[in-house]
Amino acid sequence: MNGSTAKGVCVVLHDVAPTTWNIYSDFVAAIDEIGNVPLTLLVVPNYHNSGQFSACHDFCKVLDTRVKLGDELVLHGYFHEDTLPLSWSSPRELFMRRVFTHEGEFYSLGEKAARFCLERGLEMFQERNWPVNGFVAPAWLMGAGARRALTNTSLKYCSDPGSLLQLPDFSKIPAPTLVWSSGSWWRRRISYFWNEHRRYRHREAGLLRLGLHPIDMQHPEVFDYWLKTLKKLLQSRAAMTKSTWLGFN
Repeated sequence: MNGSTAKGVCVVLHDVAPTTWNIYSDFVAAIDEIGNVPLTLLVVPNYHNSGQFSACHDFCKVLDTRVKLGDELVLHGYFHEDTLPLSWSSPRELFMRRVFTHEGEFYSLGEKAARFCLERGLEMFQERNWPVNGFVAPAWLMGAGARRALTNTSLKYCSDPGSLLQLPDFSKIPAPTLVWSSGSWWRRRISYFWNEHRRYRHREAGLLRLGLHPIDMQHPEVFDYWLKTLKKLLQSRAAMTKSTWLGFN
């Protein structure tokens, strides 16, 4: 059961790290101008091996402020890149790890390795006294080892593209996501129609998530789409974080 009876909309910024935060700065400022829209920030501890976020004091101070403003911080992988060897004998694995994405970090990790990454990431949050209830695997991809590791943490939920999953039993609460593929003009064109279809299809959903990525911010039409769509949804929905929707705060 979720903790809210109102229809909700959740603005989720993926891949939040010292090297990506400035990319989001104009969008975050625009959201703050709307007012009363808490963000769910998916924070990567060591994004693409560029260095632990804890070493970037300015970034940490910004997130301290965001927490005070009501934003939620979520653990989002550890490195957010998939560097394990490939099994060339498995077409499905090749597709998931090299065609669908190169960043499915938790797709092939065994339980021990996944637990190590989760524990290190959680320690970094704890050092800043940042509350953390949720985990989102990069590209929403989790293998069996990652799922087992998650059940032995203090985390309360994770997610996939269509649901929030309460831990430790992975019970599903429907929460569809709008998300763009912004890497090329034709992907952006298809994404517009796909997301408008999903917005209509899921108009009665209890919680609708807007999943934004840094690359979205580099294309004015995508930037504008997210702002306009959020404003439309706020006419009939309350803005909230994932944890608020689930009743954890």
